[in-house]
Amino acid sequence: MAGPITREQTVEERYGIPENFLEIEVKNPQTHGFGRKMYTDYEIVCRTNIPAFKLKQSSVRRRYSDFEWFRDVLEHESTRVNIPPLPGKVFTNRFADEVIEQRRDGLERFLQIVAGHPLLQTGSKVLAAFIQDPNFSRDTYNY
Repeated sequence: MAGPITREQTVEERYGIPENFLEIEVKNPQTHGFGRKMYTDYEIVCRTNIPAFKLKQSSVRRRYSDFEWFRDVLEHESTRVNIPPLPGKVFTNRFADEVIEQRRDGLERFLQIVAGHPLLQTGSKVLAAFIQDPNFSRDTYNY
């Protein structure tokens, strides 16, 4: 009995765009304001062909407090998915470059995990909007 017939992959199959791909970067932190009104926001860049996301490419800016709200909403929306923690709150030197970089890295890992989860992609009302909509507002969602 002969074994299964195999064939060599084509160049397109080997190097083409994967069937489903999702790339999320959190980058370009910018600190705004002064004194007690200072805050840092981060650029979220998304490239994907997953149907749950309306745009193939997007770029938005979000603050840490936006991420806190987003995480709370995800926990509220989906009891079947364990939502990972955000990087911790920082109370001293929170505008130091190394602190901002650690937070940026933690926010990126958080978003990559939640955005890549199939149950959240299909079940969350806020996931795609948080990652892609430049006009996103917490007020739109009643949580």
